[in-house]
Amino acid sequence: MPVSHDLCQDLKCTKDHIQQKRSENPRLDSLLQKYSQLDAEVVEAEKPSSGALSDDALETLKKKRLLVKDEIVAHMQR
Repeated sequence: MPVSHDLCQDLKCTKDHIQQKRSENPRLDSLLQKYSQLDAEVVEAEKPSSGALSDDALETLKKKRLLVKDEIVAHMQR
């Protein structure tokens, strides 16, 4: 069963820390929203009952999610 990524664990920080940074940085807030949306799309597409996306389209979606995550990491390190 597909599982949503735990961004806090991936970034090695607490939800409170992310919330603080998010409230200080509108771009980070936007990126976090975009990441959540992309992650939900990946999880939905990975479900066995979902035949909506081809393997290539799913891979592209995962790459988009990773690019957003990389940008989030850069903002968190500032």
